[in-house]
Amino acid sequence: MDIIIVGCGKVGQALAEQLNEQTNNITIIDLDADKVNAVSSRCDVMGVVGNGATHLVQQEAGIERADLLIAVTGSDELNLLCCLIAKKAGNCRTIARVRSPQYSSEAPFLKDELGLAMVINPELAAAQEIARVLRFPSATKIEHFAGGRVELLKFRLPENSPLAGLAVKEISAKLQCDILVCTIERGDEAYIANGNFVFEEKDIISIVASPRKANDFFSKINYKTKSVKDAIIAGGGELGHYLTEILLKDGIAVKIIEKDIHRCEELSALWDNVTVINGDASDQNVLLEEGLDNAGAFVALTNLDEENIMLSLFAKSAGNAKLVTKINRIEFDEVIKHLDLDTIIYPKNITSDTIIRYVRSFRRTEGSSVERVHQFIKGKVEASEFTITDKGAVTDTPLMELTLKPGVLVAAILRNNRVLIPRGSDVIKEGDTVVIVSNIMGLHDIADILK
Repeated sequence: MDIIIVGCGKVGQALAEQLNEQTNNITIIDLDADKVNAVSSRCDVMGVVGNGATHLVQQEAGIERADLLIAVTGSDELNLLCCLIAKKAGNCRTIARVRSPQYSSEAPFLKDELGLAMVINPELAAAQEIARVLRFPSATKIEHFAGGRVELLKFRLPENSPLAGLAVKEISAKLQCDILVCTIERGDEAYIANGNFVFEEKDIISIVASPRKANDFFSKINYKTKSVKDAIIAGGGELGHYLTEILLKDGIAVKIIEKDIHRCEELSALWDNVTVINGDASDQNVLLEEGLDNAGAFVALTNLDEENIMLSLFAKSAGNAKLVTKINRIEFDEVIKHLDLDTIIYPKNITSDTIIRYVRSFRRTEGSSVERVHQFIKGKVEASEFTITDKGAVTDTPLMELTLKPGVLVAAILRNNRVLIPRGSDVIKEGDTVVIVSNIMGLHDIADILK
C-alpha cells in the first residue's frame, strides 16, 4: 500500500517503522525538517517537509496515488483537516487521531460526515485497556478476540507461586483447567510455550481461555479474580477523565488527585460521586492521607513518566493495590519492564497497534482474512485472529498432522459460538475463527503458518 503519515512524533515514527517493515511504501510529512530527515534516514522512507494540511504539500507527498493517509499530529483539528483535504484531493482512506473528550463523543458523526476510515483516540483506548485489567486484577494485560469470547491474558508468577516448578504439560492434569499456555517471558527472552517448559518464579506468562475458564484457572492458583472496588487516580488529564467515566459505569469508586486547581474544578463539575483532591500526588503524605495503603487500585497518569514510575513504586511498598503506570516514552520499554511495575500502559503503542491492525486487515486472501492483530510481546510475539472463509491448506486436517513453522501456536478456535482450546486431534474448519500466537511478525494469511 502507498501510505502517507502526517506527523513525526512518537506515534508517527512507530507507524513509519512498522508499516515500512511490512513492505508498504511510506511517505512522512512534518513541519520539523530535523524530524523528517531523522525518520526518513532511519526507516528508509520518503520525507516531505511542510504543512500536511495543505493541498500543495499533500500533492508533493503523492496524495493522488495514495491508498491511505494517517494524520497523527499533536492537533485534533489539524488531523481532521488533513483527512478532509486528502479525501478531496486523492479519494484515499483516511485515519485521524482525535484525543479531546469534546470530539470523542462526536467520533461517529465525524467519521460519517468526513468519510474517515477510522477515528483513533489513544487516551480512550488506553482507558479501556486499564479498565479491563482493573476488572480482572490478576492479569497485567488482557486482549480480547472473537468478539470477547476468547481472552489472551498475561500475568507474572509471584514468589511461591503454585505454578513454579511445573512443566506446561502438567497444568491440565494437575489443575483440571481448560486453558492454553502461549508464551513465557524470562528476563529479556520470550518463548512460545512447549509442553516441557518448566515455570520459574517471576516468569511472565500468557494464556488463552474463555473468560469463565480463565476465572476458574486463576481461582485454582489462588490469584485475585474479582474486580477492584475502588481506585485512586494520580492525574486528572484526558486519560483520567475517560477512565473515570468507564470505572463509574463498572461500579468502581474513584478518587482523583490533581494539583491544578482549575482542572479540579472542571472535574468536580462533571460527576457528583467522584472525590477530586487538589493536591500533589508526588507528596507521599497526600497519598497516604487519601488511603493509598487500603486502595484496591492505584493508577499513575501524570504527564511525567519518571513521576509515574516513582509513584507506582511507592504505592507498591505502601499497600497491596493493583498498580497501573502510564508511560509515554516508548523507547525505554525494555528497561522499564524490569522494574516489576505490574501493568504498564503505553497510549502511543496502543494507537500505532490499532492503526497497523487496520492496515493489515486489507491484505485479505481468498481463504482467510485477518480480523485482529496484537503485538503481545512487542517486536517478538503477535497474536492474530483469522476468519476462515474457504477451504484451504490448513482446513480439515488434524493439527498434529499440519507442518507448522517453528514458533507458531494455534491458540484457540471459535466454532458456532463455542470456544475450543485446541489439541492435536482438533481440526480447523471453514467458518471458524482461529487465534494464532506466533513469533513470526506480519502474518497475512492463515496458510502462512505452514512450512
